Amino acid sequence: MTSDYLDEAKQVMREADLLCSKAQVEAAFDTMAAAISAELADKNPLVLCVMTGGVIPAGMLLPRLDFPLMTDYIHATRYGHNTAGGSLDWVVKPHKPLKDRVVLLVDDIFDEGLTLEAIVADCQAAGAAQVYTAVLVEKTRQRASHLQVDFVGLQVEDRYLFGYGMDYKGYLRNAAGIYAVKGM
Repeated sequence: MTSDYLDEAKQVMREADLLCSKAQVEAAFDTMAAAISAELADKNPLVLCVMTGGVIPAGMLLPRLDFPLMTDYIHATRYGHNTAGGSLDWVVKPHKPLKDRVVLLVDDIFDEGLTLEAIVADCQAAGAAQVYTAVLVEKTRQRASHLQVDFVGLQVEDRYLFGYGMDYKGYLRNAAGIYAVKGM
């Protein structure tokens, strides 16, 4: 990253619109955790964090899940440090076997749905018994994917978002709220 992106990220943060406060996001994690616990507590799930955006949502959800589970991660991306999706790039597949496992995929956002849909298909092809999906944010928009997310924290308008795992050109994942880039 060059300092140009850093300066740009600082400007974007200053001008951004706050869509969901830290308190709203924390409440959404509590609600998601309750729903996930009700559905998966007795299923010995393998929780897969979808990197890199899913790291903060997974980190916020896992301590709220009061039942035994295993964790691993998967890294597939269509965005990289760009603001628009391209072709799917598989960076890392899970290290733990998925055969006959109940899998919970945790990601930051459900936007077009193509990345998460491809990851679900890959888990199913690897023999997962069931694949559940959890995202912090679902954009209200038309999708190319027919996938329905099982656990959604917040629904927000279709804008370019950052915070709680979502980034702006590699920056601002750590913003304590869900923000929309002004004009995008």
